[in-house]
Amino acid sequence: MLEARKIRLVMELRQQGITDQAVLSAIERVPREAFIPESFHDQAYENTALPIGHGQTISQPSVVGFMTQALEIGSRMKILEVGTGCGYQAAVLAGLCRRVYSVERFRELLRSSDARLRDLRINNVTTKWGDGGAGWPEQAPFDRMILTAAAKEVPKVLLDQMTDDGIIIAPIGTTTHDQSLVKFRHLPSGEWDSEELWPVRFVPMLDGTIGDTSNQ
Repeated sequence: MLEARKIRLVMELRQQGITDQAVLSAIERVPREAFIPESFHDQAYENTALPIGHGQTISQPSVVGFMTQALEIGSRMKILEVGTGCGYQAAVLAGLCRRVYSVERFRELLRSSDARLRDLRINNVTTKWGDGGAGWPEQAPFDRMILTAAAKEVPKVLLDQMTDDGIIIAPIGTTTHDQSLVKFRHLPSGEWDSEELWPVRFVPMLDGTIGDTSNQ
C-alpha cells in the first residue's frame, strides 16, 4: 500500500514542476516512513509536513523536491545541510552527491537520524551536534548548502564556507508569514546573486551557542 502511495506522490511531484529525474529517483528511493513516528506512517506519502518532535517537522515532499532541484547538484559535490532534523532531506541529498555534511543542534534528533541513516545503509552522510549557524568550517569549502530552518539572512560565516561557484538554498524571513525560499549563487565577481523562488513556512533557525539539549 505504501509503495503505491509513493508512486502516486512521485507522479504528483512531477506534475507540480519537479522535472529533474535524478531528484525524483532519489525521492523514490528513500522510504519516508522510516523518518517519521509510526503513528504518522499512513501519511508518509501525502504531500504534507509532519511533526518529528522538539517543535520540528519533516518538510512536505514537494518542498524537499523543489529545494533539492534548485541546488543543481552534481555527483562529485560536497553539500552542507544546516539542520539535520529527522535525516530525510540528508538521505535524499545523499543519493545525488559525493558527501553530505549535516549539523543539528538537538542531540536527540541527531541520535535518531543517525540510527535511521545507518539502518538504511546510507554511508555518505556525516553529521555532528552543534550550532548550524556556524556551519562546519573544518570541512569547508562546500559546493552546495541547504538551510532547513528560516533565518533573517544567511550568516556571513556560512557564505564564507562556499566554493567560488557555490549555491545556497535557504528560507528567508522573520516570521512564518513572510518567509520565501531564496536561491543564492556565488558569482565570479565574488558577489552573491539572489533569486526569490516561492513562499514557504519553516521553523526559525535558533541563534547562538547551544547547551546540552539531549533531554529536550
